[in-house]
Amino acid sequence: MQHYQLYVLSKSDYPALISLWESSVRATHHFLSEADIQSYKKLIFNKYLDQVDLFCLKLEDEIIGFMGLSDDFLQMLFIHPNFRGKGVGKQLIGFAIKNRNIKKVDVNEQNKQAFGFYKHLGFQITDRYEHDAVGKPYPILSMELRKN
Repeated sequence: MQHYQLYVLSKSDYPALISLWESSVRATHHFLSEADIQSYKKLIFNKYLDQVDLFCLKLEDEIIGFMGLSDDFLQMLFIHPNFRGKGVGKQLIGFAIKNRNIKKVDVNEQNKQAFGFYKHLGFQITDRYEHDAVGKPYPILSMELRKN
């Protein structure tokens, strides 16, 4: 597994993050409609990115994955489709757990790959909600890291 360099992100990185977010969502969130993607995109860009501490991994100057952290919560994790399965998410989560004491994450129930990824890393379901944070009918699984 290649080790990528970790960077802290700022507002000037938002356009690159939104582009990566959209390509990642299109590759993994097949249950979303085009209208949903555009609606979430506006929320991410105009609201959610400002509410978290942002970190990314880069290959040369290209952002290949990023996450947003708040308290002990992983609020978002998105990996460029070309870098899925190459250790990018695992490296980001490893940093978050070790250096930021991240213990919790919410994941779309329909995003089976993300659910499996978190489960593999030791997260377990603690709750289930019928609707996401904006009230759309996309069930959310709350997960918490359980150390073995």
